[in-house]
Amino acid sequence: MEIGIAYYALILFVSFFTLLALGVPVAFCIIVATAIALAIDMPIQEVFYMGSQTMFEGINSFGLLAVPFFILSGSLMNHGGIAKRLIDLALLIGGRIPGSLLHANVLSNMLFGSVSGSSVAAASAVGGFMGPLQKEKNYDKNICAAVNIASAPTGLLIPPTGMFIIYSLLTGASVGTLFIAAYIPGIMMGLGVMLVAYYFAKKYNYPVEPRKESKEVVNIILSSIPSLAMVVLVIGGIVFGVFTATEGGAIAVAYSAILALIYKEISVKEFPKICLDAAAMSGLILFLIAASSFMAWVMSYLSLPEALSDLLIGISENKLVIFLLMNLALLLVGTFLDVAPALLIFTPIFFPVAHSLGMGDIQFGIMIAFNLCIGNFTPPVGSALFVGCNVAGVPIEKVIKPLIPIFLLEILLLLMVTYIPNISLILPKIFGLI
Repeated sequence: MEIGIAYYALILFVSFFTLLALGVPVAFCIIVATAIALAIDMPIQEVFYMGSQTMFEGINSFGLLAVPFFILSGSLMNHGGIAKRLIDLALLIGGRIPGSLLHANVLSNMLFGSVSGSSVAAASAVGGFMGPLQKEKNYDKNICAAVNIASAPTGLLIPPTGMFIIYSLLTGASVGTLFIAAYIPGIMMGLGVMLVAYYFAKKYNYPVEPRKESKEVVNIILSSIPSLAMVVLVIGGIVFGVFTATEGGAIAVAYSAILALIYKEISVKEFPKICLDAAAMSGLILFLIAASSFMAWVMSYLSLPEALSDLLIGISENKLVIFLLMNLALLLVGTFLDVAPALLIFTPIFFPVAHSLGMGDIQFGIMIAFNLCIGNFTPPVGSALFVGCNVAGVPIEKVIKPLIPIFLLEILLLLMVTYIPNISLILPKIFGLI
């Protein structure tokens, strides 16, 4: 890396992480750090002009309308009684496995997280429901919290999820192909947590749930079908080109609103507040995207991705080693940054490097998403970690020990996703998408 580029990069990232350590909101950290780095080489008036211009261009995209649509859809589902029905289905599926309430927790997070698109919502809603049931059966609350926390981010990976819509806008990758590609890795992540949960269940002799009567089984399955049908409708429509991701988001909103009214879990008077909350969350994410667009432009202006590529190739010409270094860097970043800002900042840096080494946009998207999902339950800043501990009423230090074996297994799965392309690409190939 040239001295000049290294100098600018050092100023950029030292400023960013210093502001982050001081508790400045992430979007402002990005804007201020980027402006400081750019001001060294450019008059301040031009910095303001380029900043406002690139931030506006960063969100001036029709495709970004999908983000608020999916956020509103997830918010309607969170309040609309869908979580309870999906948890009942998960209890039915996992009920005959030792430690059934742990497995039901994981399956609930996979099901509910996928339709809500939020690890925080999954950790809160599912953890809040499962916690009293697990306490009643004398499950260790630290283990229960760890399993809930580690499985909550699976919903960020299993579609439909806004993360891949943002990634698509950054790289040009197909949203439908990303959605299909994410299913196997997302299920692998959930099964990894279930494998460790099974170990804990055998070690501590956790019980199996009693069999349900046939009539109750049928009722549970029938009541869950409308919720699961939304996933089939939205994903199927996007993948087969019936509608775009943005239109799919609008359909998801209409479907979840109708379902909430049918379930009578939300009154008409509650809709304005739900919409306002979703608008606030959308504004936060879009502001992050705008800020990150400014940083991405400056990194391109400074030729930082090319310099980083030269640096990594200078360390080793073996692409397996370079992919490992990229994963280590992303895992470290994931412990400090939430998923959205980490994705927005580091995709423009690492994607050109991965692409030059033969990794396609779909596999890289799955790899970075899987990586950042692990960071979502890793201290010190993992949002699922904090929410899960708060819901369970346990201190963070108590869940670290049961989280360690889950973390190590997820790292192994991450390496499999990195080095075995067909884990991500086999389903898109079957559907003729690549």
